Amino acid sequence: MTTETVPARTGEVVLLVGTRKGVFLLHANRARARWSLDGPHFLGHIAHHVVLDPRDGRTLLVAAKTGHLGPTVFRSTDLGKIWREASRPPAFPKAKDAAGGRVVDHVFWLTPSVAAEPDVWYAGTSPPALFRSEDAGDGWRPVSGWNDHPNWALWTEGGKDGTPGGSLLHSINVDPRDPRHLYIGLSGGGVFESTDGGGDWRPLNRGCEATFKPDPAPEFGHDPHCVRLHPLAPDVLWQQNHCGIYRMERPQGIWERVGERMPREVGDIGFPIELHPRDPDTAWVFPMDGTDVWPRTSPDGRPAVFVTRDAGRSWHRGDAGLPDEHAWLTVLRQAMTVDAHDPVGVYFGTTGGEVWASTDEGESWTCIARHLPHVFSLEAAELEP
Repeated sequence: MTTETVPARTGEVVLLVGTRKGVFLLHANRARARWSLDGPHFLGHIAHHVVLDPRDGRTLLVAAKTGHLGPTVFRSTDLGKIWREASRPPAFPKAKDAAGGRVVDHVFWLTPSVAAEPDVWYAGTSPPALFRSEDAGDGWRPVSGWNDHPNWALWTEGGKDGTPGGSLLHSINVDPRDPRHLYIGLSGGGVFESTDGGGDWRPLNRGCEATFKPDPAPEFGHDPHCVRLHPLAPDVLWQQNHCGIYRMERPQGIWERVGERMPREVGDIGFPIELHPRDPDTAWVFPMDGTDVWPRTSPDGRPAVFVTRDAGRSWHRGDAGLPDEHAWLTVLRQAMTVDAHDPVGVYFGTTGGEVWASTDEGESWTCIARHLPHVFSLEAAELEP
C-alpha cells in the first residue's frame, strides 16, 4: 500500500455545526486557541449536515428539514452571507409507479465529488436513497441505479428497518482515483459499492458481524454507523458499526474487527469514526454504551476519545479536560471531525449542545461552545490565506 505525501494545512479553521434548531459557524484564530460563534442561520430548522466544498473553498451546502418547505438543500456561494434554496431539491419522481410511492422524509448526508468533477455532489436521504447534483447543489436527480435497483427493497428492508429517525443512506465516499467508484453506508442494510457511477451495486460486508440477526454473518442487513475512505490511501476503509469497529484493505474486500482490541470495559460501539488526513493507520472514535438496552451514552458517564495509530492493533484513551464523571454524552455519526493542521485538530459535538476541541490530536480537550441545540453534524473546513 502506498500513500501520497501532502503538507499540513495552515489556513483558518471553521467548524460547521448542524443542529436541531439551525446552523452555527465556529471560527478559530490562527492558533486554534480562541473561537468566535457566527449564527444561527436557519433558526428553528433542522440542519442534518453542513459541508463546505473543498474544491472552491466558498460554496456551502446545508441538508435541511424545514417546517414549511420540508426536506431540502440550501446553498451559499459566499461562505454563508447569502443563502438560496436548491431549485430542485432531492425528491423521487412524482409518478407513483416510478418509485413505489416513496417520499423523501429528510436529506441526511452531503458529499462533494472529486476535483475532476468540480460541480458534482451526492446526497443521501431517508428512506435510503441516493441523489446526484451536477450544478453545484442547485438541482438534484435520483441515482436510479440505486433507488430503483431490483434488490432495493430487499437490501433496505423496504426502507423501514425501525432505525430511530428512519432508515438512512449515509457515508457516501467517492474514490479520488475514479469518481465512478462509490461506496455508501446504509443503516439496516450495510455497505454497498458501485464501480460504474451508481449504475449497479453490490454488498460489501464480508467479515462484519450482525449479532442482532439470526444469521450473524449475512451478505446484507448490517448496520454501519459511519464509513470512511482514506483520501490518500483509497484502498483503506474504516467503519464504526452497530457491532464494532472495522477496517478493510482492498482488494481483499474483508472487514477486520479491529475494535476487539479496545478496552473491554469500554467496548467498541459508537457512532462516529474519523481518520488522520495524512496517515491511513490513524483513526479516532467516540465510544458509547451499547450494552443491554443501548443507553447510547458515554460508558460509565466518563466520555473519552480513543485513537489508534497502528491500524487498530492498539488504542489509546484521550480524556484530559473532559468530565471525569456524570457526563452522559452522546456524539452522533456526523458530529465528529478533524482538520488538516499539524498537529491535527479533533472536534466533536454532543446532543447536549456542546462542542469540544483538541489541538493535540485528542490528548486534551477544551469546550469551545455551550448551550447550542442538539448537534447533528460537525465538519471542519479550511479557509486558505
